[in-house]
Amino acid sequence: MLEWIRQQLLWLDYELWFQINTVWRNALLDFVMPFVRNQYFWGPLYLFLLLFMTVNFRKTGWIWCLFFLITFAFSDYTSASILKPIFERTRPCNNPYLQDVIHLIVPRSSGLSFPSSHAANHFSLGIFMAITLGRTRRWVWIAALAWAALISYAQVYVGVHFPMDVFAGGLLGIAFGILTGTVFNRRFRLESGDIPR
Repeated sequence: MLEWIRQQLLWLDYELWFQINTVWRNALLDFVMPFVRNQYFWGPLYLFLLLFMTVNFRKTGWIWCLFFLITFAFSDYTSASILKPIFERTRPCNNPYLQDVIHLIVPRSSGLSFPSSHAANHFSLGIFMAITLGRTRRWVWIAALAWAALISYAQVYVGVHFPMDVFAGGLLGIAFGILTGTVFNRRFRLESGDIPR
């Protein structure tokens, strides 16, 4: 029974990957998605957060930035250095059985596939931001989750991850974001009046 469930999940994973990567594609997404999944593309956002938090919240803002980095470090190390070597799943772009059908629009990625570190990192950061900044501003939750989901989707679209990779990475990231966001909120306080509506 467990083997049948595993096979069904694997089939669903491949089928959904095929739809996202090869069927639901167009020229606009082919242009946009490589930027969306590139960590350097989001550099201005991180710089804005650094300036916004430190200017508006001073010492607490610096501590928030430290927690932001810790959240990233936890999720990245756990996904890349602990879990990927355990599961040893090959990326779709390196799977020899998919080479005739894959729509690869970024340089071929090395390394392993499960779970997605991109998904883990961005969901952990998104949830951390939502928990700490979205206590009275619902738009922060919507923006943070949409941001993480878009980056995760892009990883499948460009051909470097399977849907199950980003789903598992997302769950891992959510767990770390909840952990660090909750710890931060218990020890520090951000004045909600300083957060734009």
